[in-house]
Amino acid sequence: MIPAVGAVALLEADLDLADCLDPSEREAAARQLVVPVVDLAAGVWDPTELGRHCAATGFGVLVIDGLLSRSVTLAGRTTGELVGVGDVLRPWDVEDGIPPVPFDVQWTVLTPSRLAVLDRRVITAAARWPALLSEIAQRAVKRSRSLSLQLALGQVPRVDGRLLLLFWRLADRWGRVTPDGIVVPLRLTHETLAALVAARRPSVTSALGRLGHKGLLRRVDAGWLLGPDVEDQLADFLGAQDARLSSSSASGTSIA
Repeated sequence: MIPAVGAVALLEADLDLADCLDPSEREAAARQLVVPVVDLAAGVWDPTELGRHCAATGFGVLVIDGLLSRSVTLAGRTTGELVGVGDVLRPWDVEDGIPPVPFDVQWTVLTPSRLAVLDRRVITAAARWPALLSEIAQRAVKRSRSLSLQLALGQVPRVDGRLLLLFWRLADRWGRVTPDGIVVPLRLTHETLAALVAARRPSVTSALGRLGHKGLLRRVDAGWLLGPDVEDQLADFLGAQDARLSSSSASGTSIA
């Protein structure tokens, strides 16, 4: 039995899933797609138990509330990703056998979260309403593309630039425009940010100090605030980086 705390009408919990169906289909789909939900308290989370119940019964789980992070540590260096509302996961999946290079994966629930289990009812519904399957597949592909972009972000030479790019991405998904700039309502620690931008925590702390001094990024009660001039500053920063890289390439030097 799935260790669930209740059930939820999937199309009410995720309105984008409802939007992928024709209006004539939604009522029947809403009645059929009542799925188990699992609540997670903040803190380190081991999805193994959930996987024992869910691995063979459906697509995985859908985040319908909250925020989680997944961090991977390899050779003493950690990188990570944020997972939030609308993301489709199979967090219990692991590498088959012994990986050639040992690494560690850790899930952390950053804010209390709720997961909807995409069980056999959803698989059955996909045969009747293929648009649901298409939308779920698109969510998985979108997460894959987001991870590819994050890998590229980690190649930006300066940590300042990585942080600005990261928060610009976060603002696109979670940001709220205010007279003072864009509030990103995520309480992310320096350690979490270091994993997200593939840097050491002290380097992130120093970079945040420089960005705060320039009025580009600072912590606020609600989370983090991107200053009103950050878009222009980001464009200038990236332009300067491109020029620096081109100059270094032409002279045969490299940037550490």
